[in-house]
Amino acid sequence: MDRIKEVDVLLEKAILVGVNLRNDEHFDYSMEELQNLAEALHVEVVGVVTQNLERVTPSHYVGTGKIEEIKNFYEEAQANLVIFNDELSPSQIRNLERDLATKVIDRTMLILDIFGRRAKTREAQMQVELAQLQYMLPRLVGLHASLSRQGGGTGGGFKNRGAGETKLELDRRKIEDQIAKIKKDLEHVKEQRETQRKQRRKNALPVVSIVGYTNAGKSTIMNQLLAQIGQEEHKQVFEKDMLFATLETSVRQIELPDKKTFLLTDTVGFVSKLPHHLVKAFRSTLEEARDADLLLHVVDVSNAEHGFMMDVTNETLKAVGVEDIPTIYVYNKADIADVPYPVVSGDNMWISAKQGIGLEELIQLIRQHIFSHYVTCDMLIPYDEGNVVSYLNEYASVFNTAYEEGGTLLSLEVKAADYAKYQQYVVN
Repeated sequence: MDRIKEVDVLLEKAILVGVNLRNDEHFDYSMEELQNLAEALHVEVVGVVTQNLERVTPSHYVGTGKIEEIKNFYEEAQANLVIFNDELSPSQIRNLERDLATKVIDRTMLILDIFGRRAKTREAQMQVELAQLQYMLPRLVGLHASLSRQGGGTGGGFKNRGAGETKLELDRRKIEDQIAKIKKDLEHVKEQRETQRKQRRKNALPVVSIVGYTNAGKSTIMNQLLAQIGQEEHKQVFEKDMLFATLETSVRQIELPDKKTFLLTDTVGFVSKLPHHLVKAFRSTLEEARDADLLLHVVDVSNAEHGFMMDVTNETLKAVGVEDIPTIYVYNKADIADVPYPVVSGDNMWISAKQGIGLEELIQLIRQHIFSHYVTCDMLIPYDEGNVVSYLNEYASVFNTAYEEGGTLLSLEVKAADYAKYQQYVVN
């Protein structure tokens, strides 16, 4: 049965269409990324049509003269789908589907579909569904027309997957009710997440958040850091060389050999033209980074467009209120880029996470940022205060223990909060 499904899916053949507005220097990369997004859904790209314009055509996105070229190319390549490189308006979808007499998908629908397939947790699934419904609402007429035009379809492939055939049968009121319900449920999840954040703040554990473009190597870095400190294998997170391999926010506690502990969080990757509804729906997840003490901005330095990817990441973070947080820029895949590594220059470093080279240096840089408030001192603790000694042995880094007449003498490095708490025992 799965084999039949697989063959069916491969029947999806698409023509990609993009408009290069005012000679955008990132246009070629944007089209390459669109192809990667399509292939992530097992859609075979059989042709590309582009057009240089000063502004998109309001009625059809492309110039009306281009429609005939797309149609001819589409028929010649025996395609069954046309994918546009921008979010289309409801009227553009209607006009294009009427004039091309075929199914039309835009970049937003493509990304929503990928997210819909990759979402594993209930929260991520609700976030994606909310974004899908909000995208659909103003496009109901066009989507209904598309569905009726598909008929039985080709037996596999898109069929507005993500949006889902049953959802198209809902009327506007039902969709609005569903949106309201999901928002309410997500609000509840957000409250739980906030409670967890408060608990973390109470425990005074520093938070380091990994951010970056999709497929930059964020999950690989997280797994390598876990391996570096000998963390159990079951705490590893999923990693794969593909767009949006992980959507869930993973949180892991990292305990260093000297008892210093911090939380490491891994957020969803970004991509250019990330749908507005999706950013909004994933806001509470992305806000994990807003409470971080330090960001690790992971960059695929082997990609010629990595500067553009950094800009997209920074703009998306700013859109959800993640600003003014100390940041280490981790230029990953330096081995493929053929640049020297491991190299540290201020808060910039070049590593190869796959090879595990540069991780020790990264940990040192993290230490400098989040543990600068630690205090080195000696404490003399009376013998009847054994609980204090036990606490410090567990939560501080004890260099030396001596037994004096007045009590246990500890030479240690301790958090500023614990130093203040036990200041009465500090000796010169």
